[in-house]
Amino acid sequence: MLATVSFFALAIFGLGALSVATGTDIISVPGLGQVPGAAGMLAALAGFALMLWSSVRRPHPSFLAVPAAALVTALAHLVAVWSGVLFGTGDVIVSTVVAGDLVRGGASAVLLLVAAVAAWGGIALRRTRAQHPRWPWEREEEE
Repeated sequence: MLATVSFFALAIFGLGALSVATGTDIISVPGLGQVPGAAGMLAALAGFALMLWSSVRRPHPSFLAVPAAALVTALAHLVAVWSGVLFGTGDVIVSTVVAGDLVRGGASAVLLLVAAVAAWGGIALRRTRAQHPRWPWEREEEE
């Protein structure tokens, strides 16, 4: 759960920083609205959460799942944005151009990197068997 929330927060920050650094919108099609971007983030979040869940439910999760989680997250985002633009405009060419701009403009790379960092963190937490913090008097029963 913490890794999924971290992914979402870092993705919003990273995409915002990319937009400010380049001086352009992430999706810059006039009259398109917010639906493709929102659908893309929801799909990326769902893809990330499912991939991370499938890897951390094992007794000893492997860090080899990090590239797969990152790739699935970025691809889920692209597919959802492409579908959202297609639904909004009805034009396959515009949808493909928007998806290509996400790749060429760096938004997909940002999501790929952020997903890799968050997935690594989630797997690391699971491998260390981190537990909830407890007060000193709660530990007396175990001794």
